Amino acid sequence: MFGLFKKKPKEPTAPKLLDLNNNPIVEGSVVKSLRYDLGECTVELDGLEYFYVSKKNGERVSYTKMVDAITENQKVLLLTEEKE
Repeated sequence: MFGLFKKKPKEPTAPKLLDLNNNPIVEGSVVKSLRYDLGECTVELDGLEYFYVSKKNGERVSYTKMVDAITENQKVLLLTEEKE
């Protein structure tokens, strides 16, 4: 009715990530990767996509490759969170 109640388009946001123990993962978190032999990684946000960057060899892997099929959480374990 006259365009008064139009829905506003939603702005795209970065996905919310959880580790295998359901702990939230945010940019700057340190995690232990359970795939791709990455070891300890830091979480980086590039645009709207998260990346795991290995401390051991600098390899960079997208969060989409770390999804656990059963729980839909990430195949990582949270070690520390970023201090705010």
